[in-house]
Amino acid sequence: MAIIDVVVPQLSESISEATLLEWKFKVGASVSQDETLIEVETDKVVLEVPSPASGVITEIIEGDGSTVTSGQLLAKIDTEATAAASAPAAAPAAAPAAAAPAAASKGDVASPAASVILAEKGLNASDVAGSGRDGRVTKADAQAASAKPAAAAAPVAVPLNLEGRPEQRVPMTRLRARIAERLLQSQQENAILTTFNEVDMSAVIALRNQYKDKFEKEHGVKLGFMSFFVKAAVAALKRYPILNASVDGTDIIYHGYFDIGIAVSSPRGLVVPILRNADQLSLADIEKAIADFGARARDGKLGLEDLTGGTFSISNGGVFGSMMSTPIINPPQSAILGVHATKERPVAINGKVEIRPINYLAMSYDHRIIDGREAVLGLVAMKEALEDPQRLLLDI
Repeated sequence: MAIIDVVVPQLSESISEATLLEWKFKVGASVSQDETLIEVETDKVVLEVPSPASGVITEIIEGDGSTVTSGQLLAKIDTEATAAASAPAAAPAAAPAAAAPAAASKGDVASPAASVILAEKGLNASDVAGSGRDGRVTKADAQAASAKPAAAAAPVAVPLNLEGRPEQRVPMTRLRARIAERLLQSQQENAILTTFNEVDMSAVIALRNQYKDKFEKEHGVKLGFMSFFVKAAVAALKRYPILNASVDGTDIIYHGYFDIGIAVSSPRGLVVPILRNADQLSLADIEKAIADFGARARDGKLGLEDLTGGTFSISNGGVFGSMMSTPIINPPQSAILGVHATKERPVAINGKVEIRPINYLAMSYDHRIIDGREAVLGLVAMKEALEDPQRLLLDI
């Protein structure tokens, strides 16, 4: 027998603990090397725990919902049990008639009634000393056993039905709890103010319609609007560096690079992967990176390095139909741009009413270090760049 330990992967220094989600295999199941056994959720990302070797799971130490730390033992795998697990059992006729019955495996020595009680307590028969014949766990043994402590920490949904008015209490995931904590922190620690403007998207739409087919054929990715918003934001941050700065105690840190956080919705909550050195990226580079972020966010494949840092963020509520919002700053950044759905609206152009595709921009900023002048002028710079996108290509 060769036993291999399955342990929690190394977590970031900033992460002290994580939560186990759901085991994909049970005890006795055969697994292959590198096959995902369970996922571990931190307050930033979800990490997969792969099988370190092929074999059979002989023991699961920590159950679903348990709180764990780096390197903690999760399960054990017998690497020599694979063949035995799939091989046919030996014929019972080979045993002498008078031979004593083989001892039942520990997982089968509980009575049906005891098994139900043990399952409710999160215990296995192997966790309880049986007082019945041949060590069988009786109903009384199961009732006297203490519930497994880890079971109380598991995020179990509790359905309620109050006079025909159903409710369900579900614990927050670790990621959702962290999101809530950071948003509340941002509201409490920043002097948040939001400035608004509207942008005529006619020029961007015309440019996109003219080149979108050639762009996709050349670069293998669709030409969206987010790359234009990123370019416009970078142009404004260059002109007004305070928008790209952050606060550290009583110091202001001016960043000489442009790492733009792109807010992405995932099944487990909002994440903000970082588009690093955005000023050095082409429209195609930006579109490819954003598409990759979206795919990996949906699959839970974003790593800690994808979510660390950032000097400015962009949130696009327009993909869900939002018309206006006041985005919340992502600490320790000092500003965030919110873009929304582009809709045709009547606007005054040279004394005449025309229908134009309009997008409302909203920029929230930390008023402790950013004055209204810089905030307003920065948003105007973004507006001007979007209304005349050739300026982005000429860097003027």
